[in-house]
Amino acid sequence: MKWQGRRGSRNIEDRRSRGGQAAGIGGVGLLLVLAIGYFTGVDVTPLLEGQGGLVAGGGGEITEADRQEGEFVSVVLADTEEVWSEVFAEQVGDPYTPVTLVLYKGVTQSACGGASGATGPFYCPGDKKVYLDTAFFTTMARELGAKGDFAMAYVVAHEIAHHVQDELGILTQANRIRAQVSEAESNAISVRIELQADCYSGIWARHAQERFGTIEPGDLEEAVNAAHRIGDDTLQRNAGRVPMPHTFTHGTSEQRARWFATGYKTGDMRSCDTFGTDDI
Repeated sequence: MKWQGRRGSRNIEDRRSRGGQAAGIGGVGLLLVLAIGYFTGVDVTPLLEGQGGLVAGGGGEITEADRQEGEFVSVVLADTEEVWSEVFAEQVGDPYTPVTLVLYKGVTQSACGGASGATGPFYCPGDKKVYLDTAFFTTMARELGAKGDFAMAYVVAHEIAHHVQDELGILTQANRIRAQVSEAESNAISVRIELQADCYSGIWARHAQERFGTIEPGDLEEAVNAAHRIGDDTLQRNAGRVPMPHTFTHGTSEQRARWFATGYKTGDMRSCDTFGTDDI
């Protein structure tokens, strides 16, 4: 992905110098626990607490890797701002309000509760901010096999897509229904939310390529590979479990890759109606 030297976003809230640390579990073990917690929807905080827990305060110095990852995220965020402003003007007829992206290390607070490696990247409707610990990119590459800068861009674009859903009123309506139904039904709605966000991520990729020419050979394959790697069925299978569809919250590997591809091929938000089809 061609991103070096390009414009970054001003809508970055960098808390990394005052973040927290995860203590106790070392290196690869910590990353694996956090990855499992995020992608299976299981709160792994008790596991971390049993090993020393999550300790607030003192994020440490910003390393060169931190600096580069922050710059990368800022450029991707800037691209989403331009793309979605254009798409909203053309396809929605309303202005797009950019989201703030919070960078942190270890732990921080959001209007939706505590943010940590155990929660992974997420969008909080309460304060309309995306929360991201860039150490998650290391988890993706080393533990999940989702390597490459465009795989990282896909993660950012997916969380921004949740803000797009919030702007359209989709997220509020879906979450209201989720609160009134059974756990299995709530999970099924969650899958449709996540697959639509994958589709919107594909729309962003298509328009980013048309507008900025940033996609290089192999980039789309990185995004599709990432979508495959983080499917609920693949993650449960890799965790030594038999995939249980009623527990899925994000969709299967095939579904996630297919909906991303749908958004990229069409560039049209109408093609991302995961709530109006039986064929998800």
